[in-house]
Amino acid sequence: MKKKMKVFTILGTRPEVIKLAPVIHQLKLHKKQIVSKVVLTGQHRKMADQFLKLFGIKPDYDLNIMMKNQTLVDVSTRCLIRFSKVLVKEKPDLILVQGDTTSAFIASLAAFYLKIPTGHVEAGLRTFDKYRPFPEEINRQLISVVADFHFAPTKRAKSNLLREHINPKKIYLTGNTVVDSLYSIAGKKYTLRNEILKKIDLDNKKVILVTAHRRESFGGPFKAICKAIKEISEFKDVEIIYPVHLNPNVQKPVNNLLQGRKNIHLLDPLDYETFVFLLRKCYFVLSDSGGVQEESPAFNKPILVMREVTERQEGVEAGVARLIGMDSSRIVKEARKLLNSNAQYAKMSKSASPYGDGTASKQIVEAIIENFKKSGR
Repeated sequence: MKKKMKVFTILGTRPEVIKLAPVIHQLKLHKKQIVSKVVLTGQHRKMADQFLKLFGIKPDYDLNIMMKNQTLVDVSTRCLIRFSKVLVKEKPDLILVQGDTTSAFIASLAAFYLKIPTGHVEAGLRTFDKYRPFPEEINRQLISVVADFHFAPTKRAKSNLLREHINPKKIYLTGNTVVDSLYSIAGKKYTLRNEILKKIDLDNKKVILVTAHRRESFGGPFKAICKAIKEISEFKDVEIIYPVHLNPNVQKPVNNLLQGRKNIHLLDPLDYETFVFLLRKCYFVLSDSGGVQEESPAFNKPILVMREVTERQEGVEAGVARLIGMDSSRIVKEARKLLNSNAQYAKMSKSASPYGDGTASKQIVEAIIENFKKSGR
């Protein structure tokens, strides 16, 4: 190569840090070919900072866009203005964004305005319902329109991109980078430090790990989820662990409806090492999250997805996930099946994960280098 390639990786939220950390580390292995820099938008300030420390990532730029009670318009406008200034100053050869956050979409839009190529990690996920999840479904579709390289985690994701007339030569089937991070963390020695968790019999109780915070669940659906969790807590030998998102729309109903139950443990958001530890220890997962649908199967843990639609249909088809909606009676019914039927549990826990083998980040960086060589720069 005639010169080093300058690659900027954009982070805004906790899931982006988790899924892009292995890519950033792979980029740094190629210092002779790549100058790697990290831009933190600060969309989720506190939670993202914890994970940056865990993965040893120090941002080169911090846009610090977060403000109290911020709206999507606030996030979008501040990110666009501040990131554009960084791009004009640095003139990178490529930016990398991940998934479907507002930070990812706005960063790709800013790069497009300045004719800087974008690589999209975890490209091609679709529900085809623009309000579910909101605003993520539209964010990822719009990123696909402006992106130059599409790193699809599954065959289904690749097929979605092909149907949208994305150039097949610009699509790379890599697996999901979250598996890379999971295996990396799981391979480290871990000592449980959380005092609440230390008191729970994680080895002999049926531990249900809950993550629920989706924007489209706010209001009535979220109250229904809490009602179901409360009813499930009455089952024999059950312990429910729920790290509660910091959003007030989550905190208020959870604390109002679930506080004070002996076997419902409401925790502050967990560091990733503890989360991975619980994921390996739990009996099954109850979630409305996106990334957890990919993480649970890596450890053969059934996941009940409390959403009406999912962009990760591969898990449902493989049998590792079940889409159950947000009706409280349905949630309780499906949880009861897993708790009372060994056959139902075995069917879900023994299915293979469709999300890759832990080499996604290596494949992504190799594709970036190969394309840079072909460009003749």
